[in-house]
Amino acid sequence: MSQPLDLSQFPDLPSDVVKAFAAMQFELSVERAARQHEQAVVAEKEAFIGELKALIEKLEGQIGNYRQAKFGPKSEKLNPAQLELALEDLETAIADTQAQIAAVEEKIAASERDPAKQRTSRAPRKSRALPESLPRVERVIEPGSIACPCGCGDMVRIGEDRTERLDYIPARYQVIVTVRPRYACPKGRTGVAQAKAPAHLLEGSWPTEALLAQIAVSKYSEHMPLNRQAVVMTRHGVPIDRSVLADWMGRTGALIAPVVDHMAEKLTKGSSRLYVDETTAPVLDPGRGRTKTGYLWAVLRDDRGWGGPAPPGVVFHYRPGRKGEYAAEILAGFDGTIQDEEDKQTVRGTVCPTNAYGGYTHLATPKRTGGQPLKLAFCWAHGRRKLIKAVPKNGSPIVDEALVRIAVLYKIEGSIRGSDPEHRLATRQALSRPLVDEFFTWLNAQAARVSRKSDLGEAMAYMLKRQQGFRLFLEDGRVDIDSNLVENAIRSPAMNRRNALFAGHDEGGKNQARFASLIGTCKMNGARALRLPE
Repeated sequence: MSQPLDLSQFPDLPSDVVKAFAAMQFELSVERAARQHEQAVVAEKEAFIGELKALIEKLEGQIGNYRQAKFGPKSEKLNPAQLELALEDLETAIADTQAQIAAVEEKIAASERDPAKQRTSRAPRKSRALPESLPRVERVIEPGSIACPCGCGDMVRIGEDRTERLDYIPARYQVIVTVRPRYACPKGRTGVAQAKAPAHLLEGSWPTEALLAQIAVSKYSEHMPLNRQAVVMTRHGVPIDRSVLADWMGRTGALIAPVVDHMAEKLTKGSSRLYVDETTAPVLDPGRGRTKTGYLWAVLRDDRGWGGPAPPGVVFHYRPGRKGEYAAEILAGFDGTIQDEEDKQTVRGTVCPTNAYGGYTHLATPKRTGGQPLKLAFCWAHGRRKLIKAVPKNGSPIVDEALVRIAVLYKIEGSIRGSDPEHRLATRQALSRPLVDEFFTWLNAQAARVSRKSDLGEAMAYMLKRQQGFRLFLEDGRVDIDSNLVENAIRSPAMNRRNALFAGHDEGGKNQARFASLIGTCKMNGARALRLPE
């Protein structure tokens, strides 16, 4: 850059020329400063834009990872418990990046010369209403003064702005002191009068029924082991050892056993249709120094799909294995009937297993002990998943068409959900039966073109071999097309298994089954909180 001319070298120049030259130099310096400022602003904006592009690229990558984790091929998915944790972290990272992008956008807008552009171009988030059932605490913020500047007196209220924020009140432990005054005759002529001590679930122990319910829900529904709960209670000023909490839960589990047994009897002897499924429950085997595989068997009733009057419920049974004899034992006494009001034919009780596991198969034969032969309704969602799992890497037109055909059946089911059995049966006979007939005719033709040893061949053979079970929903309006309800019910015990790793004893598995039964039934009936009777 050239140096400014020094006029002191020309002392003979007229004063007006000197002034004009000085003015010109000042204008040049202002123009130079403006140009430098503009270059600095452009450089700053380019830096912001570069940062914004990098953040957008980062966000696109995070969203891609999120979609892959949630919607990617089954072979690449994590198990449900790991998936939930992964999605939480990905969603947190996405929100973090979005906040950084918003901050950069605000900087770019603030760097604009036009004041009208000095506001973010980001659209405001759509407000969402908080539940009306939550208590509201109003906080009114008045201005420092409402005196009118014109001197006419106080201003008048013409409206208000309202905003809502969700607050949290930390958990508080308290001690309930029960006082039972004693009264006696002042002359000593009669005995002493005193109210009877109220009955408690755990006599002679500290916890109230509400506290026991909270510990149980935290452990068996919110998957927080007792050692973690003990840490939280200590942080709140209540140092209760984990072993004490375990003692409370064990004694409570023993006391609620008759309630769960009664629930199980109501389900098996008072129902015409049940869902059954099982999930593993690892149990410590001290003799071998490792764990053995126990099972939680879920027996569920939910007749809301056809407007049935019986309340929904689920009971979990712990068994040390998965033998068919355990299924027979659990379902002993289940011999209900479903009567078709149109043709007056009696159909024996129906069990809806989530899959074609052989432990249930013998229950459908005359050799069944503990009741009449049952009919097995197989799950279309399970058959569909088998087809999806068998898709080769380069895709399969056969599976694509099978999924479209099954989707039509589900669309029909969605239109009759909650209707009475007669309407459901009539709709299925008119609309679904022809589609199911066509599906199995088509599937049989496709199976002839595919090797039976391939994954796809095995998936198609699975459904073809069990046509009768897959067709059962067409014969009875009370039977559902799938068993997703019970699969959803066993997710909570499965999550608890992944957090607690294993139970310490078979009795611990039974205890878990009892609490899972109470909590699962409360959830199905829309209970917002579990409280044992006072």
